[in-house]
Amino acid sequence: MEFEQLYNTYYMRVYSYVMTLVKSAHLAEEITQQAFCKALGSRFEGRAGEFTWLCAIAKNTAADELKRQGRTSPSDEGLPAPGSMEQRVEDDALTLRIHLLLHEMEEPYKEVFQLRVFGELPFAKIGLIFGKTENWARVTYHRARLKLQERMDER
Repeated sequence: MEFEQLYNTYYMRVYSYVMTLVKSAHLAEEITQQAFCKALGSRFEGRAGEFTWLCAIAKNTAADELKRQGRTSPSDEGLPAPGSMEQRVEDDALTLRIHLLLHEMEEPYKEVFQLRVFGELPFAKIGLIFGKTENWARVTYHRARLKLQERMDER
């Protein structure tokens, strides 16, 4: 899987997992971004699933960041393993929450986000659908993601 597709497929799930570790939306976003940067620089060897691999990188990144800040590192006890049943239930709840928030989102943000995430369309094709540029599609998608994140943080 190419990196952009990996990012788009797993970003929200990894972010959700990191939120269970650090309990701060801002810090979780930073750690998730750092984890994906580390993943870009490393090689997926296939010993575990992609999501599990990304969560392991994110967990180590979170531990390093918390240590750097002088806070205690995330404990292995009490946290579900990335592939556990509890995590799957949490992922399903998060997915439902995202869909409910998307339902309320205004256009074109809603459709651009859905085409990108669920339709897995490249930005160039999304721009073509709207009669706009690829850059417009990128900016609109980014704004939609920010709006979605803000609404998730509010609730």
